[in-house]
Amino acid sequence: MAKAKKAVKKAAAKKAVKKVAKKAVKKTAAKKVAKKAVKKVAKKAVKKTAAKKVAKKAVKKAAAKKVAKKAVKKVAKKAAKKPAVKRKPNPAFMRPMMPSAALAEVVGQAPLPRTEITKKVWEYIKKNKLQDIINKRMINADDKLKAVFGGKTKVSMFEMTKLISNNLK
Repeated sequence: MAKAKKAVKKAAAKKAVKKVAKKAVKKTAAKKVAKKAVKKVAKKAVKKTAAKKVAKKAVKKAAAKKVAKKAVKKVAKKAAKKPAVKRKPNPAFMRPMMPSAALAEVVGQAPLPRTEITKKVWEYIKKNKLQDIINKRMINADDKLKAVFGGKTKVSMFEMTKLISNNLK
């Protein structure tokens, strides 16, 4: 009888071990499934947070653009409100210069600033109709202006200022 009890106990122990083993297997399988599920959820969470970060950056950029546009509008309004300030001429242009003898026949003997001399030459050109009819940029020199222009009969208006400055002291 004692042998029979031992055999029963061994069989019961074997059954108990099998049950525990089955439960352990189930638990480990459940753990694996749970781990996979956790990984999936974690990946989704990472994707969501990355998307949130991108969205936040986009919102910040849009907000920055709005702020920049507002600042530009404010500056434009301030600039529009300011009264126009009259430019001060460069003192070098305002210094009286003495014209040469040839130039003095056109503008006079008195020392004048470069700007005034140029104005007087233009008055002389328009008064005597020396501007070319077809090409208004060209000046047809008469006897007085030929001496100023170095003997040239036709001079462009851009070259004219250079030639006039050669006749100033």
